[in-house]
Amino acid sequence: MYKKALKALLTERRALINPEAVGLTGPSKQGRRAPGLSQHQVDQLLNRGRNTCNRLENGQIRNPDADLLRDVAHLYGLNEQEWVSLCRYAGIGDPPGPLTLHSGKEVPGVWQEAVDGMSHMAYVTDASWDMLAYNAAFARLFPGGRVPTNTMRWMLLDRDGRNTLTDWANAWAPLVLPQLQAAIAHRPDDDILRQIEKEVAADPDCAPIWEAGGAHIHPDGDERPLHHAIDGPGWVTMCAAQPMTAPGARLIVLVFHPGTQRAHARTPMLRAR
Repeated sequence: MYKKALKALLTERRALINPEAVGLTGPSKQGRRAPGLSQHQVDQLLNRGRNTCNRLENGQIRNPDADLLRDVAHLYGLNEQEWVSLCRYAGIGDPPGPLTLHSGKEVPGVWQEAVDGMSHMAYVTDASWDMLAYNAAFARLFPGGRVPTNTMRWMLLDRDGRNTLTDWANAWAPLVLPQLQAAIAHRPDDDILRQIEKEVAADPDCAPIWEAGGAHIHPDGDERPLHHAIDGPGWVTMCAAQPMTAPGARLIVLVFHPGTQRAHARTPMLRAR
């Protein structure tokens, strides 16, 4: 627990809330002069016991319930980065899930300019694998430049996808399906992910792999065979990152080398000197 940081975050955000904006009467001229909500008002609004807000702000609640932290985050209007910080400062680690269903569904518009400036294939998808941005190099990967609207559905269920992803049944599907499982575990109310799950369960090729399960949930650094629509067969190495304001969204940079030989099998890890 990081008590000083926790108190600073909570008191600063509490001070920004106008009591009248949440249905309370503001203080009189003779009343409380401090800005924002009082701790007692927070307890009332959250239907919590007396001094709950005070104890939380002062780090006196060890391993606070995630529901309490979520209620506070919603009342204070925290964004996703602040939600992550709140959970970490309070001592429970990373959040048990996104703050809202809209989390991870959008990124700042400058990401399009960022991927346009990359020479390698690059794209950004949201937490449901819906496409948000991609560059011209990525569009070249697909026949006719037809970029899929959802890369998870394309990787698992689209026939063109299975042709592009060389040795799909061994090199791709067993590694991609656990990513979908992990995403659903983290975002069980995501309608898009749930629909893909239904389609996967009904697909005769995907269903057995889906049922078998798997633990591989991150492609960062993986090198896999791929057939480029223009450059032909080769190997692609994936570099994966997450936009900080959009948990679950991802930036993928694809480093492609045509030919039959792997290019990065023995590339050493990067470490600070």
